[in-house]
Amino acid sequence: MARYEIAFSAQLVPGAQLELVKANLAKLFQADEQRLALLFSGRRIVIKGNLDAAGAEKYRSTLERAGALVEVACVEEEIEEIELAAPPVPVSAPVAAAASVAPTQAAPTGRLQVTPRDEYMAAFAEVDAPDFGMAPLGDDLQDDKPDVQAPPLDLSQFSLAPAGSDMGEIKKAPAGPPPDISHLKLQE
Repeated sequence: MARYEIAFSAQLVPGAQLELVKANLAKLFQADEQRLALLFSGRRIVIKGNLDAAGAEKYRSTLERAGALVEVACVEEEIEEIELAAPPVPVSAPVAAAASVAPTQAAPTGRLQVTPRDEYMAAFAEVDAPDFGMAPLGDDLQDDKPDVQAPPLDLSQFSLAPAGSDMGEIKKAPAGPPPDISHLKLQE
């Protein structure tokens, strides 16, 4: 099933006025000045994609009535086939130089040897990466927390007041007299 996209390149229907078309498109798309400036920048901007033929025709006719010429393009859904390349062949040194060079040693223990699987991974063939193993189930993988030391504080200038002494607190005001309720009566 063919899918279509609607693209606009700031082209107007012959005889249309620019300001009127801008106002029509602003109303249609509920666009502000910044989006209108982007629409009329002259670049090809895809307004709507993944439409069927009827939807694409509806968009085209509506925008044409508003004064804008749009391009309706059929978008073929292509599935890109990716063919993996063979791993690169290691480049051997010239024979004269090979005699003076020591043979290649295996990666040191605890290091991961990467073999490229395709052209993209060939860029990582010479990476010296640590070989991180798997910890047994239930192991704690975090490092131990260092002991926290108390900050050095000089408290020699402070002293304690004797128990019961006044520390400059504001005294509470004495409670006022109780309200007079002698005029109140209970009804039965």
